[in-house]
Amino acid sequence: MPIFAGSITPAIMNNNLPNLRMMVRAALFTVLIIIGAYVSLPIGEVPVVLSDFFVMLGALILGWPWGAVSAGMYLLLGAIGLPVFAGGTGGLQSFYGPTGGYLAGFGVASVIIGVVTNGRNSWRADAIGLVSGSIAVFALGIAWLMFKLNLSLQAALAAGLLPFIPFNIVKMMLAASVAHWVRTYPLMKKYPAD
Repeated sequence: MPIFAGSITPAIMNNNLPNLRMMVRAALFTVLIIIGAYVSLPIGEVPVVLSDFFVMLGALILGWPWGAVSAGMYLLLGAIGLPVFAGGTGGLQSFYGPTGGYLAGFGVASVIIGVVTNGRNSWRADAIGLVSGSIAVFALGIAWLMFKLNLSLQAALAAGLLPFIPFNIVKMMLAASVAHWVRTYPLMKKYPAD
């Protein structure tokens, strides 16, 4: 028996369980975001991926701050060189490539969606959060495309927004539906009663 085991009371253990649950859930969503990056449809400089779907879903289900922790872990793993981004890429150079703005947008979107929808099982809050988060992703992505590839606003919109609108609408609708369904289960509450 460890020396410190006697000082750990059941009350202390129970106070830490909600955080442990949320850490595990955030890690699981990080894995889903990574898997989503490998499901991609190349349609130009920026591929259609499912990683943004899992960023949205994680922020909706986990809320603030755990949805952002999940997206942040994904970005950190990619930044240190693990091949977790679309096309199996990784490293800091991925942030300087054409998709760098979208990657940064994932972090911003997870914060926005998590804050707007935190603790609510509301279609309206989900819609506001998802649209606001998607605007952040596309605004950063388009701005970076304009800078990185020296594109005009019109060319950046044509390359980095217009082809993605139908896919993004479907992903937002699916994320809101799945999150609304999942959040009704007692085990998926942010801090379930022990």
